[in-house]
Amino acid sequence: MRSVLFTLSCAALLLSACSKESATSETAPTATPKAAAVSKPDRRHDESSYAQPEKVVIKDLALDVKLDFDTKQIGGTATYRLDWKDPKATELVLDTRALTIEKVEGAGADGKTFAPLQYALADADKTFGSKLTIQAPQRNPVVRVTYHTSPDASGLQWLAPSMTEGKQLPFMFSQSQAIHARSWVPLQDTPGVRFTYTAHVTSRPDVMVLMSAGNDPAAVRDGDYFFVQNKPIPSYLLAIAAGDLVFRKLSDRAGIWAEPAMADKAAAEFADTEKMITTTEDLYGPYRWGRYDILVLPPSFPFGGMENPTLTFATPTVIVGDKSLVSLVAHELAHSWSGNLVTNASWKDIWLNEGFTTYVQGRITEAVYGQEMAEMERQIDQTDLLNELKDMTPAQQALALPPLGETDPDEALSQVAYVKGAWFLQFLEQRFGRAVFDPFLRGWFNDHAFQSATTDQFVAYMKQHLLPKNPNAVTQAELDAWLDQPGIPAFATRAQSRGFALVDTARIAWLGSGTLPNKQVTEDWVTQQWVHFIEGLGQTLPVDKLKQLDAAYHFTGTPNGEIAMRWYPLAIRSGDRDVWPAAGEFIGRVGRRKLIMPIYAELVKTPEGLQFAREVFAKAKPGYHPITTGSVEAMLDKAGQAAAPAASAPVSTPAPEAEPAASTPAASTPAATKPAAQ
Repeated sequence: MRSVLFTLSCAALLLSACSKESATSETAPTATPKAAAVSKPDRRHDESSYAQPEKVVIKDLALDVKLDFDTKQIGGTATYRLDWKDPKATELVLDTRALTIEKVEGAGADGKTFAPLQYALADADKTFGSKLTIQAPQRNPVVRVTYHTSPDASGLQWLAPSMTEGKQLPFMFSQSQAIHARSWVPLQDTPGVRFTYTAHVTSRPDVMVLMSAGNDPAAVRDGDYFFVQNKPIPSYLLAIAAGDLVFRKLSDRAGIWAEPAMADKAAAEFADTEKMITTTEDLYGPYRWGRYDILVLPPSFPFGGMENPTLTFATPTVIVGDKSLVSLVAHELAHSWSGNLVTNASWKDIWLNEGFTTYVQGRITEAVYGQEMAEMERQIDQTDLLNELKDMTPAQQALALPPLGETDPDEALSQVAYVKGAWFLQFLEQRFGRAVFDPFLRGWFNDHAFQSATTDQFVAYMKQHLLPKNPNAVTQAELDAWLDQPGIPAFATRAQSRGFALVDTARIAWLGSGTLPNKQVTEDWVTQQWVHFIEGLGQTLPVDKLKQLDAAYHFTGTPNGEIAMRWYPLAIRSGDRDVWPAAGEFIGRVGRRKLIMPIYAELVKTPEGLQFAREVFAKAKPGYHPITTGSVEAMLDKAGQAAAPAASAPVSTPAPEAEPAASTPAASTPAATKPAAQ
């Protein structure tokens, strides 16, 4: 999920949860997952969950739910087949957030005859939700919970028809990572527990429902759907979507689901998907999930992609008509081995998911699009990481993070997990050579398939299966520097792209002479080269130089989000008010946090910019995902609080910018023919 090239750490999610007790419940005191962390030094312990998997685990989940677009709720039953680990345990503890629990029942040995069970729903913690404790004195093998969600569930977004591509039917989709699954299903919401699932879903008959399970390309819309996921997954990979969706075939095992107006464009953009799958299989073993389909969501999706098994969720912002940004697919596909197949046991070891995936993404890109393309993406990633490290504490810079305590795991996510993790694996590859390292990594995936793992397990596996291949290749001090120390080790080899040397020469020449590069020089530049060009322009430029660039390359109004997220902040910092309407249109239309948060961050630095940002957000909020809403609100609130003391003094400021107008389509967009990193 959440591919690389982030420019900001994820902002705090100001999401509060509420609960309503059933008449049969008992009041329980508020409890936070951090309480157990003190006595659980093992890295397998998940501070972000109330669950107690050492006592009992969910082995299978059976959902029977209805989607109600009118009330914006999911309601029905969740039935769990349990494996009681502790012979003395008689409680099942589940994670919930803003769920209404209607009743809880347990079945006897036959699994069919249900009787009421006592339960207690604790007061809500603002980050972790409410602990649901179910009394099961008979250690029931099957427990069933009847519940419904809140219309404001943090893991669901309900879109009115006007917010969709086709404007005809409503749309809904989930985003369960990191701890949002608990907002739409009561679960042991931790990556350390894996379960199979089935689901019977009813809905209005004119929408197609899909899940992170077996989706039949020939399925008929009838309002009654059944799904089977027979591979054990962690809760954050539980996913659902419904809307005006049609299918386009890419290969016998891969295809596109999208709204009709987007389907053909998406199929053309992602045409190399099967080639990516076979490439990864050659490197790391067979694809084990059956189908690999891609669901293109509305622009409000808060991330680039989400690696839901069999059904990657993808942002439409990567569909720009030239395949320039389809490394997103390489990243989310790579998760089918690193993350989905072998999962971090807790969020403090997120690098085991994202670092491995970013490394594998680079190998896929290199094999399909060439070594130079992969090297450009690595150099951009590494440059962004080094800039981000300047604002991070030493503890945040280690791959193996300390226990998260009360920290929301979304807040703990940074480029360290993605880029430093991949950089570490590249270091091992360089020291041992691909002839040794590739089989080692393939063995890691095979030997830990459908399991959750910790950093300690990986280190032990590495010491057993990799280091003996060349005992002098890596020292313990070097391993410690990568895993436990801040920053990037001084001995790390930095990526160096030959393609960027031409960009640097052209930029330096323009900055010195004012003469733009010859069109023949720039017409074949790919997105990565334009990103490198803009990032090298410095913090600000004179407005006349910005105008010169914009007249030549049409950055303002570009459909390419990777360029927009860099161009607009530069122009805003430099004082070019003419870009504000286009910037406002962009952040009002797109809900992908990576692309819009840098623009909001620049706007809020001035009183008039803060006012403009608030106006844009007020109009955009109905179409934003709750995760994006929380991030933007936190930024606006923080900026408002910082500005409040100055507001008491008389200050003369320009009038706020008027309502943002629709941007004028650019006459052309910088050319790009190969995928860009995400």
